Amino acid sequence: MEFEMQAVLAILQTGGPALAAIAVLSVLTMAIILWKLWRLALSGAWGTRRANRMVDAALSKTKSTNIAPRGVRARFVAGAVRARSLTDTLAREEITRLAAREIATLRSGLRPLELIVTIAPLIGLLGTVLGMIEAFQALETSGGQADPSVLAGGIWEALLTTAAGMAVAIPAAVALSWFEGIADRVQTDMEDMATRLFTHGTGRP
Repeated sequence: MEFEMQAVLAILQTGGPALAAIAVLSVLTMAIILWKLWRLALSGAWGTRRANRMVDAALSKTKSTNIAPRGVRARFVAGAVRARSLTDTLAREEITRLAAREIATLRSGLRPLELIVTIAPLIGLLGTVLGMIEAFQALETSGGQADPSVLAGGIWEALLTTAAGMAVAIPAAVALSWFEGIADRVQTDMEDMATRLFTHGTGRP
C-alpha cells in the first residue's frame, strides 16, 4: 500500500501542477456521478408504473386517484390531474411549468460535468505544451547534444498529462450523455402522459 502511494505521488510530481489539477477533477467527477445516481434513484427516474396507474385512474374516473405521488413522473401526473380543472390556456401553462420544474431538477448537477468534459483535456494539453517547452529548452541549453533517451523521457512525461486529461474527460462525457438521456426519456414520458390526460374523451373529469 505504501509503495502504491509512493508511485502515485511520483507520477503526480512528474506531471506537475497540470496532472495534480486533473487528479482533483477525477475525484470531483466520481463524486458528481455517484451523487447524481443517488439523486436519480431518490427521484424515481427509472420508474413509470406508479405514474401510469395514476393516469389510468384519472381517465377511468375511479376513486383510486389517491395513489401517493412518489417519483418525478408521479408528481407531474398529480399536478397535471389538478390542472385539468383549469381552462385550456391556464392548464397548458401549468403543465409546462410543472414539466420544466421536474426536468430542471433531473438536470441539476450536469453543468459541472459539462465543464469537466471541456477543461480536463485542455488542462492536459496545457501540461503537455509546458513539458515540451521544458524539453526543448533543455535541448537548446545542451547545444543540440542532449541524450536522445533523456529527451524522450521528457516528452513522455509531457504527454502524460494529455492522456490523463482524456482519461477523465471520456467517462465524464459518457456519464453526461447518459444522464441527459434519462432526462430526455422522462420528458418524453411526461409529454405522453399529459397527452393522454388531456385528449381522452372530453379531456376533463
